[in-house]
Amino acid sequence: MVFADLLEQVGSLGRFQMIHVTLLSTPILMMASHNLLQNFIAAVPPHHCTVHANLSASTMGPAETLLLSVPLDEQGKLERCRRYVNPQWNLLSNSSEDHEENEIEMEGCMDGWSYNKTDMSSTIITEWDLVCDLKSLKQMSQTIYMGGVLLGALVFGGLSDKFGRRILLLISYLLLAVTGTCIAFASSFSIFCMFRFFSGMALSGIILNSFSLIVEWIPTRIRTVVGTMTGYCYTTGQLILAAVAYNIRDWRWLTLAVSLPFYVFFLYSWWFLESARWLVLTKKPEEAVKNLKTVARINGRQTECDKINLELLQESMKKELSCTKVNHSALDLVRTRSMRSITVCLSAVWFSTSFSYYGLSMDLQKFGVNIYLIQVIFGAVDIPAKIAVTVAMSTLGRRISLCVSLVLSGIAIFANMIVPSELQVLRTSLAVLGKGCLAASFNCCYLYSGELYPTVVRQNGMGWVSTMARLGGMVAPMVLLISEAFTWAPGLIYGGAPIVSGVFAYFLPETLNIPLPDTIHDAEERGLKKRNFKTSSKKEEVTLKDQCDIPLKESA
Repeated sequence: MVFADLLEQVGSLGRFQMIHVTLLSTPILMMASHNLLQNFIAAVPPHHCTVHANLSASTMGPAETLLLSVPLDEQGKLERCRRYVNPQWNLLSNSSEDHEENEIEMEGCMDGWSYNKTDMSSTIITEWDLVCDLKSLKQMSQTIYMGGVLLGALVFGGLSDKFGRRILLLISYLLLAVTGTCIAFASSFSIFCMFRFFSGMALSGIILNSFSLIVEWIPTRIRTVVGTMTGYCYTTGQLILAAVAYNIRDWRWLTLAVSLPFYVFFLYSWWFLESARWLVLTKKPEEAVKNLKTVARINGRQTECDKINLELLQESMKKELSCTKVNHSALDLVRTRSMRSITVCLSAVWFSTSFSYYGLSMDLQKFGVNIYLIQVIFGAVDIPAKIAVTVAMSTLGRRISLCVSLVLSGIAIFANMIVPSELQVLRTSLAVLGKGCLAASFNCCYLYSGELYPTVVRQNGMGWVSTMARLGGMVAPMVLLISEAFTWAPGLIYGGAPIVSGVFAYFLPETLNIPLPDTIHDAEERGLKKRNFKTSSKKEEVTLKDQCDIPLKESA
């Protein structure tokens, strides 16, 4: 008997699993609200320099005072960061000749800015005047948030292996609720960034531990279905964010609205049971037996509940317990030739997918479309994209599906660069196509990476590629700063990255209908077959020690 058989005995698809997965998936609906919150709380409204003080107190109308104080740019719109040093009275008399003959002195917005608050009553931009010379702080705040997500993946991933998934998930829920509340009441931009950093860390803790608790309590045969369902929870969350942001136009209230539900998640998460598999591997078999009995009772399997004991549990986990005697580390990800190839290629794929995904998703205003509408469209495109890639992965294979998704996304982004700015519908359509392909790539990455890494280092491997994804998301906002000097550069970088990584993905081995590798030896053997080495038709019987996998030594 193996642990999967024991899980079947207590009811692998019973009432417990349905409640368990539902309660763990519900918070995922709100995770997109924090990941993409910057689109709304840091939206830049139309703005211009405040008119001269002596004009603001005059009897002239707003149009006249603006004409005297603020020049027009090449497109005939009000300059955002400059005004006349002195009011240009000659403009009222339409004396264009005098206006051209005299050299007009300009200055910055010495008296601050005036904002058009028609769409949003308040954002962090209007709160702390993050425009003109300070506009780069908007991108910096998102980079700080993604830095928190990166650090959280490293910290919470390691701590969950040591202290358990359940307790770290509880802490993450509470941390996100508290930091979100603190963000809403931040009195300065630096305090805002500090709490955004911690909320990013909390988000990573929720992602990692929710996924672990879900997959470790459900049978292998439905993991793909459940994984797809949780992915659609995130997609639905993007639509929820658009609806909430449309109805709450103040950035403080909006932040509070998407943070308060995590207090509720924290309260009901005390019901969660710790993973029985983790309890056994950390030498807490009594607690594992207790949890399995609880699951059996909830599922109405009282007879099986009475049969569960320490001996039965240890017998079902014999292989896993023996494998813990052999220590594996992150170095095993690059120790052998095939593992190095897998790690390098997946690193490129995860980095570029996240990099371009957030590069498109975190600057919705550049498309010139209503920001709430474009958020709905960007969220909705994930639905057909994920369906299409799921079908493709099951028929064409993982490798081809991933390559095509990445290359298509890059082509769509490149095409967007050459489309004139006035063709907004076409530009938006291309951006939506690119974002959909990147969402499909993400969906493929999660399944494909888990199938490529062997069991003994799968957690290390997934942790590493997740770190690369967070790094890509962290770097993405900073690329937008290059547009000040080279307007074409961000599109070239965002489009080139997935195409290059699509080439890397081509060199990965196919995993469709191939058993999961348990050991590094299995991964190496699969790599040898891919390189057309001869393999024996009959495998010798593998001992338990071999299954636990002593790292291979490469030949010179």
